[in-house]
Amino acid sequence: MTYDNILRLSDDPDVNDVIKFLRQREVVHFQRFGEGLRLAKDRLGEKNVYYMNPSFDR
Repeated sequence: MTYDNILRLSDDPDVNDVIKFLRQREVVHFQRFGEGLRLAKDRLGEKNVYYMNPSFDR
């Protein structure tokens, strides 16, 4: 929303390009965070092989 507000106020094409890039980058970061969270949730029930395996420390 902030990026859209800035774009409404700006008439400089160079500034607008940077703001559009930052807005898209934030969307991608949000998507990747969601994917990482989903992967972590999917693996919550799995056994941690390194924690549960005493022979790993030998």
